[in-house]
Amino acid sequence: MEYSFAHRRYSLPFRMPVRTAAGDWESREGLYIRAVRPDGSAGYGEAAPIPGAGTESADDGDAFCRTLGDRVDGQVFARVPANLCSLRNALSCAMGNAAGPPRHRSLGVAALLPAGRAALVQAPQRAEAGFRVFKWKVGVGHADDEMAMLDDLIGGLPGGSRIRLDANGAWNLRTAERWLSCSADRPVEFVEQPVAPGSRGASDHLLGLSADYPVPIALDESIRGDADVGRWLDAGWPGYFVIKPAQLGDVQGVLGRLAKARARVVFSSSLETGMGAQAALRAAFAWPGPTSALGFGVWPLFQDPAFDGPASGPFIRIEDVDRIDPEALWNALN
Repeated sequence: MEYSFAHRRYSLPFRMPVRTAAGDWESREGLYIRAVRPDGSAGYGEAAPIPGAGTESADDGDAFCRTLGDRVDGQVFARVPANLCSLRNALSCAMGNAAGPPRHRSLGVAALLPAGRAALVQAPQRAEAGFRVFKWKVGVGHADDEMAMLDDLIGGLPGGSRIRLDANGAWNLRTAERWLSCSADRPVEFVEQPVAPGSRGASDHLLGLSADYPVPIALDESIRGDADVGRWLDAGWPGYFVIKPAQLGDVQGVLGRLAKARARVVFSSSLETGMGAQAALRAAFAWPGPTSALGFGVWPLFQDPAFDGPASGPFIRIEDVDRIDPEALWNALN
C-alpha cells in the first residue's frame, strides 16, 4: 500500500526544566509523522528521541524524512538506518502497525518526584492524591545529602508506599554500592540505572551489583534500542527492564521476546507529547505479563497543555488513552 507522507518538526518548552543527573532539560524536540492511505484516512506517529541518551537526534530523523519525498510504502522500513529506532517506531504507528488489543482496563502509575528537597514537598501532595508508588530523581546532589533526604521522604509517605530511585547513571561503582546497601532495609522497589552504560565495565558492574544486593536494579539508559534488549536478555538479566516504547523500532517484536522470557517490565514515558504517549500506553495496556506501576506520571509537562498526555492520576484507564486525538496535535503545530 502506498501512503501520502508528511512530517513536522517540533520544539516544545517544558513547563519547568526537567532536572536529571545530566543537567537541566528545558524543551522537547521531535517529529510528527503523518501517513494518509488511499481511502483518505490518516495515521500518525511521533519520533521522540532522548538527547544525551545515545539515541538518534531529532536532526537525524528530520534529515532522513526529507529524503523520502511525499509518497512512501511498506518498503520504506528497509531504507531507515538501524540507529533511527524512534523514527522507525513513528513510521510504524503512522502506517497502522499498532499494538495488540488491550489486556487491561486500568493500570497504576508512579508519581514522578523532582530532584532534591523539592521532592519532600511534592511527595505528600501526590500521596494525598492517591499515589502509592513514587519515582525520585537522585544523583543530582551529593550522595550523603540525598541519602539523608531519603528517610525524610519515606517518613512523609503513607505506609505501604514504594519508592523507585532513578540515578540516570550518575554514580560510580562505590556510590552505587552505598546506595544499594542503604536501600536494602527501606521500601525501595528498585534502583534505576545506578551506573552509566558507557562507563568502563558498566555491564559487568550492573550484573555484579544485581547479584550482590537484594534490592532489584532496573535498566533504563542501558536500553537504547531493540538490540540492547536482546543483549541483556541473552546475558540473563535478573532485574527490571524499563521499556520506553517510543525508543523501540519493533515494539511488538521486542515485547514478544520479553514476554517469552517472563521478564520484569516497567513501561515508561520518554517525555513525549500526547501523540507518542498514546502509542506507548497502548503497548503497555497490551502487555501480557505481570504489570508494574507505569512510569507515566509526568503530566502536566508542557507550557502548552494541548500537547500533554492523560492527566497524571494514580491510575490511567484505556479510555483516557483512546481519548487522545493525534490529528488535533498534528494541527496544533501549525
